[in-house]
Amino acid sequence: MLLRHRQFHTRAAVISMADGGHGGSFGELVAFRQGFYDCLTRRGDVLFELCEAVLCADGPVRSMVGLSLVGEHRRGHGALYDAVNHGRVEIACLRTALAGVRLPRAADGRLVLAVDVSPWLRPDGATCPDRSFCHTYGRGRNEHQMIPGWPYSIIAALETGRSSWTAPLDAQRLGPGVDILAVTASQIRDLVGRLIDAGQWRENDPDMLFVLDAGYDGPRLAYLLSDLPIQILVRLRSDRVFRRPAPEYLHPPEGGRPARHGGEFVFKDPASWGTEDIATHTDTRRYGAATVVAWNRLHPRLQRRSAWADWVGPMPILEGTVIRLTVEQLPSGGVNKPVWLWWSGTDTTIGDVDRCWRMFLRRFDIEHTFRMWKQTLGWTRPQVRDPDSADRWTWLILTAYTQLRLSRALAADLRLPWEKPVAPHRLTPARVRRGFRHIRAKTGSPASAPKPSRPGPGRPPGVKNRHHATRYDVGLVLVTGQTYTRPAHHQKGTKPRRTAQTPARG
Repeated sequence: MLLRHRQFHTRAAVISMADGGHGGSFGELVAFRQGFYDCLTRRGDVLFELCEAVLCADGPVRSMVGLSLVGEHRRGHGALYDAVNHGRVEIACLRTALAGVRLPRAADGRLVLAVDVSPWLRPDGATCPDRSFCHTYGRGRNEHQMIPGWPYSIIAALETGRSSWTAPLDAQRLGPGVDILAVTASQIRDLVGRLIDAGQWRENDPDMLFVLDAGYDGPRLAYLLSDLPIQILVRLRSDRVFRRPAPEYLHPPEGGRPARHGGEFVFKDPASWGTEDIATHTDTRRYGAATVVAWNRLHPRLQRRSAWADWVGPMPILEGTVIRLTVEQLPSGGVNKPVWLWWSGTDTTIGDVDRCWRMFLRRFDIEHTFRMWKQTLGWTRPQVRDPDSADRWTWLILTAYTQLRLSRALAADLRLPWEKPVAPHRLTPARVRRGFRHIRAKTGSPASAPKPSRPGPGRPPGVKNRHHATRYDVGLVLVTGQTYTRPAHHQKGTKPRRTAQTPARG
């Protein structure tokens, strides 16, 4: 595997030198395609041509079997399904190749990466194992649904400015009953190690910034990854309560131990905020006036429960910076609410605060990537049964999108008659895909030609299938592995239980 990785970068350097000084885009694309083919160790020709069909198909991918009719896929539909179900993709080698590709960076040269979960919904897949309930949004406002499927944790590098492009670097399926934060921490740790080995980060470079939405415990994630050159930026709920630093211990005459926490900082109570440490006002073209205020060295008061239930000794103090962002208007015309952010850095400057809220708004670019995968590339279209097959197909889609990103400087604007022309550097992934067939003709294909063969006899006519697939139940599984049961006062038809108001806590 290490030898393949070295061959991949050597091939990229040789072709880039022969590219005529065009930034290495064509050479990098050819090298990545060859490196991707080397990662396919079983049914490699079929898997490679299947990825080619995804990129060269006319219009959105509606079904996986329909890709066998695309000209770039020279095999039959039987070979297509056999490759997805029984092929082999060296994911470790492919992850290493993705870490070595050129990545977008912020203005100060740092890598900004977004982490989010996107589900592959399989509500009717009763024979699919390892399904768990995935959180989805309904059609109405504030309508949330839990639908069975396979959730995938995706990490992608973000660009600056208004763009629908990202650079996906890793995808990992989340099994039922796992600690999502622990899996995310391990995923980030492995990715950072690969980026450092590939030379994407060196000593004295700015720390990498990982941006996450609400649902992740930012302070705990920053504590688990405190030994890495990274920073964590996460959105917080508006009902949180943080604590200020403990006051100085003055040795009172009556004795007593020193306090570990200062006064409360209640997000919903402006009277508890006090004087902000940093305040900025920025005029934006999309959101109008953006007002940002920040308070330094705030921390949550941890409790011995959930992930901290087995903690031995005093609870750690996880200090960071709390940022409150308010904008004048929203493009969608929705309810304008303030956004609360927590950044793992301290001793914050105006430049740090400005970078944090701008990069958090760029985090939503990963939603464009998910929509491109699902609506155009057909990520969730196949009705596969085996989770391993879903993983292979997911990595094919991720690799196909990476090839589109490497082809941005080579693609022409093949716009439809009713579409407006755009600059070459502003082409969207869908428009780049329209011209990928012409780019592919110049890069060549490492896949070998198919050998003539005859289809198998299949099941004899009139014989029923006596090997029925096993059916799997989907239940709410907790981190402990136990099945979740709804409390009695949450059951339908019962009155809600009244409880006394609990005191505010961090």
